[in-house]
Amino acid sequence: MADNTVTVVGNITRDPELKFLNSGQAAVRISIAVNRRWQNRQTQEWEERVSYFEVAGYGSMAENAANSLTKGTRVIVSGRLEQRSWETENGDKRSVVEINADEIAPSLRFATAVVTRTPRAEGSNFSSSDRPAPRTNEPSTYAFDEEPF
Repeated sequence: MADNTVTVVGNITRDPELKFLNSGQAAVRISIAVNRRWQNRQTQEWEERVSYFEVAGYGSMAENAANSLTKGTRVIVSGRLEQRSWETENGDKRSVVEINADEIAPSLRFATAVVTRTPRAEGSNFSSSDRPAPRTNEPSTYAFDEEPF
């Protein structure tokens, strides 16, 4: 069975955007910048490249991320890559590849954090709104219902 798992570490480029889907489920969108730095062996100069990733998270994790993280925070995101397509009002076709997060956490490499546990529903490890989207070849049923940008 092929699996599609990705982990990235980077800085949030704008404050998290929290909204609630028509189902009532919380959804957060985060954009992160991942810097890669290396020394050019020919010139001995340091070079850098930045990659930007859109991240979507759902359920209580979405609410916790929106309440805890801000622009500039270094985060660790683990999840799966998903491609989403839509058509604009003008009929133009658009597509984006984003990370559907299973985990979003602050990096403690250059910072400290205070952890406050949130209560869970009794008799359950997580509520139904926290269940991750099924891993299939079909589009996620938890996708944002509008264009990503």
